[in-house]
Amino acid sequence: MTALQRWWQGLLEFLFPPETDTWLAVLRIGLGLQVAVYALFLRSDWHYLFSGTGEGLVSRELGEAIASFDSPLIPKLGWLVAFGQHVGLGEETVLSVAWACLLCMGCCLLLGVLCRPAAIIAWFLHLCAAESGGLLAYGADNFMTMALFYLMLSPLPDRYSLDRLLVETKLRDPRLLGFWRRVLQVHLCFVYFFGGMAKCLGSGWWNGSNLWRSLIRPPFNLISPDILVRFKYALPILGISICLIEVGYPVFIWMKKTRFLWLVCILAMHAAIGLTMGMYLFALVMIVLNLAAFGVGIRVPFVRHRGGGTRDSTEFFPKKQLSP
Repeated sequence: MTALQRWWQGLLEFLFPPETDTWLAVLRIGLGLQVAVYALFLRSDWHYLFSGTGEGLVSRELGEAIASFDSPLIPKLGWLVAFGQHVGLGEETVLSVAWACLLCMGCCLLLGVLCRPAAIIAWFLHLCAAESGGLLAYGADNFMTMALFYLMLSPLPDRYSLDRLLVETKLRDPRLLGFWRRVLQVHLCFVYFFGGMAKCLGSGWWNGSNLWRSLIRPPFNLISPDILVRFKYALPILGISICLIEVGYPVFIWMKKTRFLWLVCILAMHAAIGLTMGMYLFALVMIVLNLAAFGVGIRVPFVRHRGGGTRDSTEFFPKKQLSP
């Protein structure tokens, strides 16, 4: 075998590792919870945020006009409102139906009912809401859209879904499951690396001033400034730690000896963001993505594993399925 052939074989083994569908179940259930909580959080403000008649906080038409500069093909709630008008439905009715459908799709993903249609509809409706309210959208919306996109393309349903219990289907190719998990893993590595590099370029994260401004800015100021002043010397340490965790993520998350530690650090970071700044949806979606990408099958220190490591895919799939 030549060097080029060995390189190609190694690339294929990296891109298509055999995997179980447990990570997919974690992603499906986590995103189902995310979508349901997202819809419930916006229940009382849905019409106020997305009304196009001037009664809302910011006119929906303004956000959609801004989104159209990027591409006129980006889905928007205005499409659904226009379609509703053709069939005799008012804007308020269409928005109510869209909200109800989004909540229903989240529940379907949680239970594993009609997994792929539910993922597609949830992705479309959330993208419409995120783009129509572009002036109010933030990182959680971007990661929700990304995660739902990967979910709807992944080989659903997983073994823990009601779809699998109600309709007998063949087990998915473990290498196809491995490919989509690998795509998610690589995507997260890029996100954290470039996010960490951007933080490192400025001085705000090294001296703690960025953390201070983030924690005292409404509506994220859940912690009293008096408490922050008492622990002001910890802010530079926390800021530098965040930079190191994110920049080092693409390296140490792949190493077996440091994977558990780095995963715990990144999960703790997002949990702290949710608890100290009230960014619960952002924290939840990032925790779900990290658990699905690297948490399933991880080797926990001081816990005895059969064979001295994480469980292998051959324990769940017949050997015939693992053969090329």
